[in-house]
Amino acid sequence: MLNKYARAFFTRVLTPFAALLLRLGVSPDAVTLVGTAGVMAGALVFFPMGEFFWGTIVITVFVFSDLVDGNMARQAGISSRWGAFLDSTLDRVADGAIFGGFALWYAGRGDDNILCAVAIFCLASGQVVSYTKARGESIGLPVAVNGLVERAERLVISLVAAGFAGLHKFGVPGIDVLLPIALWIVAVGSLVTLIQRVVTVRRESAEADAAEAAAASAAPGPAGPSGPGADASGRGGEGDR
Repeated sequence: MLNKYARAFFTRVLTPFAALLLRLGVSPDAVTLVGTAGVMAGALVFFPMGEFFWGTIVITVFVFSDLVDGNMARQAGISSRWGAFLDSTLDRVADGAIFGGFALWYAGRGDDNILCAVAIFCLASGQVVSYTKARGESIGLPVAVNGLVERAERLVISLVAAGFAGLHKFGVPGIDVLLPIALWIVAVGSLVTLIQRVVTVRRESAEADAAEAAAASAAPGPAGPSGPGADASGRGGEGDR
């Protein structure tokens, strides 16, 4: 949903910065690695301490590397399967760090086992949502569904809520409730998205299997054996199984 519009906008905005990095000799892979390290630091250092505002600021700065590295690769004409693999893999690492940071807070000083479990569910369901699409595509299916809450939605909802919740430490009353609400929204939305993708893969696989079966039945088969050993269908006797 957000991927369709926000990615195109920020890609245009970040194009000059990507070009500058290329002129400085920075590689897209280096940007991917530094960006992931920055997100992990923001999430796993600040969030477990309850510093949601500053953690969100750090993560937001580094999360845009996900757009910069791809932009750099396209400008330099060096897009590759390795780059796509590295980017996708480290995206999962970054997402896990963000929701892991929330879980660590609620398991520790946040002292809320239910919200800790919700954060862990957000972490796990986000990984599985991504896996379902990748696995479906690996077996030749288009997985033609966007889903209610994809990666962009998960990040925007959780990080915006965390940033505002962090203002509680600056004296803004009652605003810390935004993070629990956001985690519940992401959890439910991720579950709905997972169901959408599973249903889509089931439908597409059934259609693909039916198309293959129809093509196989329409194709001319080998000539059957003749003579007294052949039955009425043209197949052989006991040995033809």
